[in-house]
Amino acid sequence: MMSALIAPELVALDADLGPDKHDVIRALAQRVTDAGRATDLDALVADALAREEISATGLPGGLAIPHCRTSGVDEPVVAFARLSPPVDFGAKDGPADLAFLIGAPAGGDATHLTILTKLARALARPEFGRKLRETESAEEAARTILDAVSDAPAEQKTPAAAPEAAPTQKRSLVAVTACPTGIAHTYMAAEALQAAAARAGVEIAVETQGSAGATPLPAETIAKADAAIFAVDVGVRDRSRFAGKPLVSSGVKRPIDDADAMIAEALAAAENPNAARVESGRGESSESASTASESWGGRTRRILMTGVSYMIPFVAAGGLLIALSFLLGGYDITNVYGAVMVDNTITNLPDAQGLGLEHALFDSGLAVYLGALFFVIGKTAFMLFIPALAGYIAYAIADRPGIAPGFIMGALAANLFGVANADGVSAPATGFLGAIAGGVLAGVIAHWVSGWRVPSWARGLMPVLVIPLVTSILAGLVMIVVLGKPINWLMERLTDGLGALDGSSAVALGAVLGLMMAFDMGGPLNKVAYSFAATGVGAASLAANAPELRIMAAVMLSGMVPPIALALATVVRPQLFTTAEHENGKAGWLLGASFITEGAIPFAAADPMRVIPAIMVGSAVTGGLSELFEVGVRAPHGGIFVLFAVTNVLGYLIALAAGVVVGAATVIALKSVGRAPVPAAATS
Repeated sequence: MMSALIAPELVALDADLGPDKHDVIRALAQRVTDAGRATDLDALVADALAREEISATGLPGGLAIPHCRTSGVDEPVVAFARLSPPVDFGAKDGPADLAFLIGAPAGGDATHLTILTKLARALARPEFGRKLRETESAEEAARTILDAVSDAPAEQKTPAAAPEAAPTQKRSLVAVTACPTGIAHTYMAAEALQAAAARAGVEIAVETQGSAGATPLPAETIAKADAAIFAVDVGVRDRSRFAGKPLVSSGVKRPIDDADAMIAEALAAAENPNAARVESGRGESSESASTASESWGGRTRRILMTGVSYMIPFVAAGGLLIALSFLLGGYDITNVYGAVMVDNTITNLPDAQGLGLEHALFDSGLAVYLGALFFVIGKTAFMLFIPALAGYIAYAIADRPGIAPGFIMGALAANLFGVANADGVSAPATGFLGAIAGGVLAGVIAHWVSGWRVPSWARGLMPVLVIPLVTSILAGLVMIVVLGKPINWLMERLTDGLGALDGSSAVALGAVLGLMMAFDMGGPLNKVAYSFAATGVGAASLAANAPELRIMAAVMLSGMVPPIALALATVVRPQLFTTAEHENGKAGWLLGASFITEGAIPFAAADPMRVIPAIMVGSAVTGGLSELFEVGVRAPHGGIFVLFAVTNVLGYLIALAAGVVVGAATVIALKSVGRAPVPAAATS
C-alpha cells in the first residue's frame, strides 16, 4: 500500500533552514530521510540540485518547488517548509517563504505521477498558498496539502461550450506545456493558462506532455482553435498536428509568471495574418524547444546533433558486442564466424582447437560460439550506423517523410549493397561525410516535396509513396553521379592521413581531440570529436594497432577526465567549492569513470572562466599521452568498464591518471588566485 504523500513529520513551520536554496534542499531531504521515506539521502539531494541547475524552481507569489525524479525514494513524497527568513530560489518577484521538495521515484508508475500532477496544479491556486501561510500546525498543513491532492483535477479535458453561449462566437485556443522532468512546471503552466483564459472569457484546451503521459488533443479541437500556445522547455511531440496555427511560444515558466499576457498575445496573433505560425510537416528533436525563431546556426547544430544522437547507440552497441566477441573467441574469430554461425548450434558447439582459435577463452566451444554470434550482431549494428546518421539528419529537417530517403542515402554512403564490378572493385563508399551530405540532401528535398500543393485525393499518398519515391530518386542520383567520387576521394585521403600519423603528429592530434572533448562537455565540439572517433571504429581494420582505435582511446580517455578531475579537486581543496559542488563531485567519480563528460557541466556553469580552461588542459594531456603510449580501444563507450577491449591497459591508466591530476591541480590553482575560499555549508 502506498504511503501518504506528506505527513506532519515532513512539515517545518517558520523554520530557518539556511541562507540559500542548497541548504534548504538538503535540510528538506534530511527531513524526508529522517522520516524513513528516502532510501538514499545523497541521491535525493544530488538529483534535486541537478534539476535546479536546469532552471530555477522559484515561482511568483513566494513559492519554490525544487523537485526531481530520483532513485533516492521508492514512493512519491513531499516535504514542506514555511521559511523564516525567506530564501531566494530565482523567482522574479523575490525570495520564497513556502518551499516544497517533491521527490518522485525514478521508475514511478502512473499512480505516483498522477498524484504529483495534482499537487502541481494546486500550487498554481492562490488560496492554496494562503491556507499554508495561515496555518499554525504541521498536522493542518499536511492535511491542506493532502486535501488539494484529493480534490484537484488530474488532467484538463477539452472544455465543453457553455450552455448559454453560442459556440461560434467564443474564441478558442489550444496549448501544449512540457518541462524537462515533466513533474511540476508542466502542470502549473497548464493551470495558469486555464485560469488566465477563464479571466479573458476564452476557451482553452491544454495538452500536458508530462511524466504522467499525455492525452493528445482531439483533431477537431485543434482544428477549431484560433491560435496555439507552446510553453515548453523540450520538443513538442507530434508538432505537425498544429500546422498552420498562429503560434505564441515560450519556455514553460513564462505562463506561470505571466499567463494573462500570453493569452492576449495568442488572441492578437489570431488576428494578425503575418503572425508566426506552426510550420507544416516539420518536426523537431527532443532537445529543442521551438524552431519558429531558430537561427541558422542553431538549426544546423540541431540537425547534426539529432543525427549523431540517434547514431551513437548503433556504434556503442556494435563496438561493445565486437569487443565481447574478441574477449570470448579471440581476434581470430573474424576468420571463422561464418562457419560457426552456419555449422554449429548451442547443442553442437564448435571445437576451438580444430578451428585454430588459440586465444579463445578457456578453449571453450561455448565461448567460441557466443563470440561468433556477438561478432555477427555487432558488425550488423555497425553496418547500420551510417544509414542511421543520414536518416535522422533527414528526419531533423523534414520530420517523418525524411526518414526513409535519409536511410537510403546513408546506405549508399556505406555501400551497404556491396556493389562491385567483375574484378571486385567496389563502388565508392563515402562514409560518414557522405552520410551527412546525403542526409541533408534527402531532408531538404523531402521538405520541399512535402510542401507541394496536391489534390485532396492524393494527400494520403504523399507521405507513403510520393515523398519517399521522388526524394530517393533525386537525392540518390545526386549522391551517385555528382557527390560519390569526390567524397570517396576525400575519405581515402583522410584514411591515408590517419594511417600516416606517428610520433609528434599523433600526439598533437590526441591533444586537440582532448581540448574538443573538454571544451563544451557534451556539446557540439565534444560530439564532433566523438563522432569522428566512433565512426572510425566502425570502419577500422581488425588490427589491434589500427589508428582509428588509438583515436577512439584518446577521445574516450579525454572525455573521462573532466568529471573525475573536478571530483578529485573537491576532495583535495574542499574549501574552494560550494555544498552543491561537493554533491556534484560525489557523482563525478562514477560519471567520469563511465565516460559521461556531462558530469562536469554543473562546475563549469558556476565558474566557467576557471573550470573550462583547467579541464581542457587535463584532457589535452590525457589525449596526447594516450596517443604517445599507442593505447587503443575497440569499444566506443563504457569508460573504465571496457578495459577488456583496451590495448595497452597500463598506458590507458597512466594517461587517465595524469590528465586527472593535471586537471585537478589546474582548477585548484585557478580557483585559489584572487578568490576567497567558499565556506562549506552544513551537511545536515
